[in-house]
Amino acid sequence: MKTLAILLSLLTMAQAEPELPQTMGTVSIPVQEWLLKPGPREIMVHVRYPGAGAKIEGVRPSTGIMLSLHNWGGKASGGSADTGVLSNNFDVVAIGVDYLQSGAQASIKDPEPYDFGYLQALDALRALHFVMSDLQRRGIKLDSTRLFTTGGSGGGNVSLMANKLAPRTFTAVIDMCGMKRLTDDIAFNLLGGSSLNARYVRDPQHPFYLSPDRQELHHLGHPAHLALMKKFGCTAKIFTVHGVDDSTCPDADEFAVNMIASGLDFTYVRVTQDMVDGKIFTSTGHALGNRTAIVSQVAGEHLKTLHRAGATDFERKEDIRYPTANGAWIISYAKGWPEGRFEKK
Repeated sequence: MKTLAILLSLLTMAQAEPELPQTMGTVSIPVQEWLLKPGPREIMVHVRYPGAGAKIEGVRPSTGIMLSLHNWGGKASGGSADTGVLSNNFDVVAIGVDYLQSGAQASIKDPEPYDFGYLQALDALRALHFVMSDLQRRGIKLDSTRLFTTGGSGGGNVSLMANKLAPRTFTAVIDMCGMKRLTDDIAFNLLGGSSLNARYVRDPQHPFYLSPDRQELHHLGHPAHLALMKKFGCTAKIFTVHGVDDSTCPDADEFAVNMIASGLDFTYVRVTQDMVDGKIFTSTGHALGNRTAIVSQVAGEHLKTLHRAGATDFERKEDIRYPTANGAWIISYAKGWPEGRFEKK
């Protein structure tokens, strides 16, 4: 009887494993716990296959995978590039992710501080790993040297963070007007800076406290961390598209200087008034324009031809380590997908 109970338990667990939909659709997958709301957590993954009917049979050995990540307050791929266009124009399985705090209620109205890319990027990477591994489990061949991510505003922030946390995984990254740094004015809602409010507090005893080490991790142009990305072997072709009059996310120029100095493969598309054509670019501010067309304009040829050399972080199953003032952030790939933690000195 005991043996039968164990077998039934294992069968129930196997049946509960998420699977990709046969045609374009959604699937819920488990992700890392959020300590501000302890307990099991799942996210919704929106999957779009290439080809007629957007069926899983459209995935070929040449097909890559591309994340298209929504903005702060959005869901699926809102505020980013259209997954239908991406999947068909660039032969990719295009993925939208309802990562941590998706939607206006959780990201803007609820009291908890906005994650600003950390668990959100781990969620996006978990979704990417799930799609890759489930296709492989089914015996469906794809081209894992073609892994891309893009996003607008908050999605650009999450794309850049995903590349930081998985520096040997992406072939190209297209950040459109994303946040580059969790500055004091954004973190603590100070006057005179960005209009964004991430709702953190300075009190170390408060559950919403933002530690200096957490703030360092969110500095996507952190020179020492960029040097580590280069040392790890990051070869992603990284594009930042940013308007010169973007007052919502004003740190793009500083970020670009640090990126260029790092030696990483970086292209800065600084959108000026002479580039505004009313079709692709409609603004030099935060809105930018048609974000689907921007991806095609800026990186389209690379998305068709570019391949990454070497194994992904998912396959290497090694730890990524970013030291900060009082310890280090560890991104473990022991399970294939990433799990993050902070270790004090």
